[in-house]
Amino acid sequence: MTEIWEGLRAAFWLIVSLDADLVEITLRSLHVSLTALAVACLIALPVGTWLAVRRFKYRRAAIATLNAFMGLPPVVVGLIVYLLLSRGGPFGVLGLLFTPTAMIIAQVIIITPLIMSITHQAMRELWAEYHDLLISLNTTPGQRVRTLLWDGRRALLTAALAGFGRAIGEVGAIIIVGGNIDHATRVLTTAIALETSKGDFALALGLGFVLIALSLVVNYATHALSQTERSGRW
Repeated sequence: MTEIWEGLRAAFWLIVSLDADLVEITLRSLHVSLTALAVACLIALPVGTWLAVRRFKYRRAAIATLNAFMGLPPVVVGLIVYLLLSRGGPFGVLGLLFTPTAMIIAQVIIITPLIMSITHQAMRELWAEYHDLLISLNTTPGQRVRTLLWDGRRALLTAALAGFGRAIGEVGAIIIVGGNIDHATRVLTTAIALETSKGDFALALGLGFVLIALSLVVNYATHALSQTERSGRW
């Protein structure tokens, strides 16, 4: 029990004193996750909205596949990205393996289906309200998508925050394609795993507290943007 309290005290001091390693790892985690989030949103938001608006032959199959990809195991994504970026892979010449870019690619693959699925669900409900109006105005598919994206921006922000929450907590794929290299690809989750295996519980706890704090911020922001308490749906 004494060791636990000593670890907690040391972790608190690392956070208060802004330990250099702690700050570096946290900033790298934010850089990787936020970049992956931006790329994923550029793909997922318009495509998810388009799926809500358009009707085509294999639409049901596409939506079912999208929902299935939400549960794609991160280690499988990491393995696939590793094989693609390895020296013998089709993109090995780019030299991206064990770099932050490889980690961003893996996170984009993981969170894009999640953001796209949430977007599709939200935009489908909004489309039901706007359908008659937009059809009567003889709008093009592109105009309909842009209208729904703008009017449903609060729901889309919630989808983006959900994607960020999953990205910042990812470890399986990240450690495979990033390698957990010190001062290069080490992020919060991989650092926690490493420091725990080394027995450095102070730094592991400090990193864990930062990760928990980021998760709490994401959840509070999600509720605030969704106005769940104000609308009586808390």
